Amino acid sequence: MRENIVQQKSLDFSLLIIELYKKLIERKEFIISKQIFRSGTSIGANIEESIGAQSRNDFISKLSISYKEARETEYWLKLLIGGNYITQKEFDFYKDKVVEILKLLTAIQKTTKNTKPGVI
Repeated sequence: MRENIVQQKSLDFSLLIIELYKKLIERKEFIISKQIFRSGTSIGANIEESIGAQSRNDFISKLSISYKEARETEYWLKLLIGGNYITQKEFDFYKDKVVEILKLLTAIQKTTKNTKPGVI
């Protein structure tokens, strides 16, 4: 089965977050690392759930959760850079990835909301 772009980007991002989590644990950062691990990997999990949605509203709801998790991940990244746990270069790298996912999720939600029911 061929995955769509938001599925692939969220999967790739989850794998990057797992690597970041491992680095943070090595640096003895245990609290924020767990938070960013949870929110960063949840983005893709909720996108996958949306694909199996039972209704249009369920689809939009799951994508909305993914969007919220991406925003939360962006927040944890800000704390990590502010706390000097990651470099500016690392911050920019992860932030660019999460912003790209946020833009895709926004576009999908807008398109879905503007499409007539039964046409998804």
